[in-house]
Amino acid sequence: MKINRHGRAKVLTQQEIQLIFSQGLENDRDRMLFGVCLFSACRIRECVTLQTQDIYTLKGEVRSQFIIRKSNTKGKLATRTIPVIEDLRRLLTGYYSIAGDVYLFPGRFEGHIDHDSAARIFRKACQRVGIVGASTHSFRRTALTQMSNAGIPLRVIQEVSGHRNLEQLQKYLEVGDEQVLGAVSALSMLSPVVEVGKWVYDGQSSPNLMKQIT
Repeated sequence: MKINRHGRAKVLTQQEIQLIFSQGLENDRDRMLFGVCLFSACRIRECVTLQTQDIYTLKGEVRSQFIIRKSNTKGKLATRTIPVIEDLRRLLTGYYSIAGDVYLFPGRFEGHIDHDSAARIFRKACQRVGIVGASTHSFRRTALTQMSNAGIPLRVIQEVSGHRNLEQLQKYLEVGDEQVLGAVSALSMLSPVVEVGKWVYDGQSSPNLMKQIT
């Protein structure tokens, strides 16, 4: 958990996400900003530098996919293409009139909103709803963990996340207590069932495996 900006950003539950968007964030621009982070697993720096033309056509229609430019990625490794799922499309559809001429999330004076300003907005939103340990990076960790839990291969997730290698990606993914319990519980299928006075294998007594318990 992240405390005083130290540690790993919290992976958010669905209930916490709903609280943040319904009661924590105060306007459509901020909900759009963090909606893009959630539904694309992008970094906050990548999100604030998105250009309006990356998302919308000249007619104001939402594109089927958008790009995260190489120059705005961490390490400037490669341009990424992110499909726009229906949940994100619904958010984007009503945002075109608010978007800037150049940047999707314009700043107060010129250019785009600063990532530090976005982080302050998010911290205040979390304070309003009583969520501790989250940061703007929580959306990225939450999205990537959700993909992993859904059984999406790591190599495919890496295409979305833009990590240099799978080792870096795995550090983002959180393993829950229920998953650990489920993994260990799977071992029960390897053991015979013990009854008083004998071993029973596969539900039936087996002379070859019979052993008196003393």
